[in-house]
Amino acid sequence: MNILDHIIADKRKEVDLKKSVIPVSQLEQSVLFERSTFSLAERLKKSTSGIIAEHKRRSPSKSVINQNLNVFDVANGYEAAGVCGMSVLTDGKYFGGSLDDLILARASCQLPLLRKEFIIDPYQIIEAKAYGADVILLIAAVLSHQEIKQLSELAQSLNLEVLLEIHNEEELHKSVMPSLDMMGVNNRNLKTFEVSLETSKKLSTLIPDDFVKISESGISNIEAIKTLQPYGYKGFLIGENFMKTDNAGDSATQFIKDLNR
Repeated sequence: MNILDHIIADKRKEVDLKKSVIPVSQLEQSVLFERSTFSLAERLKKSTSGIIAEHKRRSPSKSVINQNLNVFDVANGYEAAGVCGMSVLTDGKYFGGSLDDLILARASCQLPLLRKEFIIDPYQIIEAKAYGADVILLIAAVLSHQEIKQLSELAQSLNLEVLLEIHNEEELHKSVMPSLDMMGVNNRNLKTFEVSLETSKKLSTLIPDDFVKISESGISNIEAIKTLQPYGYKGFLIGENFMKTDNAGDSATQFIKDLNR
């Protein structure tokens, strides 16, 4: 089993437990369930920088990144920096995140929020809406064509945008469908954790133009973005780069200033 298999096995247990504690009917009564959502896809299309900044405390590949920054400050800082959206990791066991982080981020900014999670069940999409997300992530590596269809259509019915993450051509071909808004290419090989921007370059021509293209992982400098923009990428997900500093917002501000020079 690779790390992804372990994460998904644990996630199934976690979701089953949550379902037994908090029924869907209770999630649907959340104050945030009725709010109008913000469009990340539209903001990316209009942006010159396309930065989606992440709140991430740790990860299986990097262990601890930063345990000291609080979500409220990070969200505020990212918004002031002018990022297009914010990604909030809600997985607890492997990434040190929680749904509380999502709710806090929602209370602290008007940015489109991506719930970064290993989604395997419709319950998690209803949960995302109830906790203030605008966008959900689906990972092609762990879902069948039918599951992607079911989950993305549910998300769209709740006015949530869908970012589908792919790693290779095979995942791309099984995933193309009208219920997706954005296609993200993860440059990290999930089995080896190696990162290469070549993955984004190679897949760029195969992604239909109906989808906003996003590049994820390994984007730690301006050069990486300048290299990928001619390939049609409008969005760039950056996590560790900002989070490993003492002030994620200041770090994002400087990065976007340099990028737009």
